[in-house]
Amino acid sequence: MGAMKATLQDIVDQVHESYRTIGGINHISGPSLPSRSVVVEIMQDFESLIFPGYREEESLNHENLRLSISERLSRLACELTTQIRSSLRFKRVTAGEAEPPEPSAWAEAENLTMELLARLPEIRTRVQKDVEAAFAGDPASKSHEEVILAYPGVEAILIHRIAHEFWVAGVPLLPRMMSEIIHGKTGIDIHPGATIGDYFFIDHATGVVIGETTVIGRGVKIYQGVTLGALSVKKEEANKKRHPTIEDNVTIYAGATILGGRTVIGRGSIIGGNVWITNSLPAGSTIYNRPADYIMKQQGSEAPDWQI
Repeated sequence: MGAMKATLQDIVDQVHESYRTIGGINHISGPSLPSRSVVVEIMQDFESLIFPGYREEESLNHENLRLSISERLSRLACELTTQIRSSLRFKRVTAGEAEPPEPSAWAEAENLTMELLARLPEIRTRVQKDVEAAFAGDPASKSHEEVILAYPGVEAILIHRIAHEFWVAGVPLLPRMMSEIIHGKTGIDIHPGATIGDYFFIDHATGVVIGETTVIGRGVKIYQGVTLGALSVKKEEANKKRHPTIEDNVTIYAGATILGGRTVIGRGSIIGGNVWITNSLPAGSTIYNRPADYIMKQQGSEAPDWQI
């Protein structure tokens, strides 16, 4: 044990020294940052408020529903105010801005919290439309309950709807944290800055990437592996529109890549799988790859090759 303690002390010394010599990834004596674990709890409370009766261990009924809403909203308001306060302080300190007096800073965080929570009924309305789009758009779905409980695309869109409100309100850090937490859970990467219309459905979900300045209309359906990205990733172009616009009722099949801030996919278009698009398309377009020739060889050395 003595040798282990001595070795551990050496490692402590080395790690401590690395904090002095390796910069850029330290946050020591700086403003408090939002807590990732608390942000996860905030996301769970939002989900429970948007989908009542789906995330609770105990059943809800009309007798205890109002009490449940009150309890959850009270907790969410306190947690959210604290996390928004930390986010705003971090933004000001890193920008070299003066901090307002403490009462004013907390009042600012509380006002933002209440404005965001007041948008819950509107968010629920939009999420209901996304659930309806998933149910109508997937022949395999058997019920709205199945869609809510089992479709990762629905959960990713729900969190995006919330994170986008934070983004529009100018809350730093939190919307990006929310989008990356759900990205890790579902494999769907939607930047909170993306603008997405009603009745949005991501089928099979995994591997979808939707960039910050993407604009998506109503009734759009996309499949797994779709990228709505930028042609350039230069830092100096961060404030420009870098990602495509997808108009209403467009379907984008698996593996398609659509790039560029000037690229507009016209209303009602169908984009086939694995295509690469960097130019705009008029409304009603159908784009697909011409199938290559495939060689199928049957088992057995004397079996012929069949070209299909």
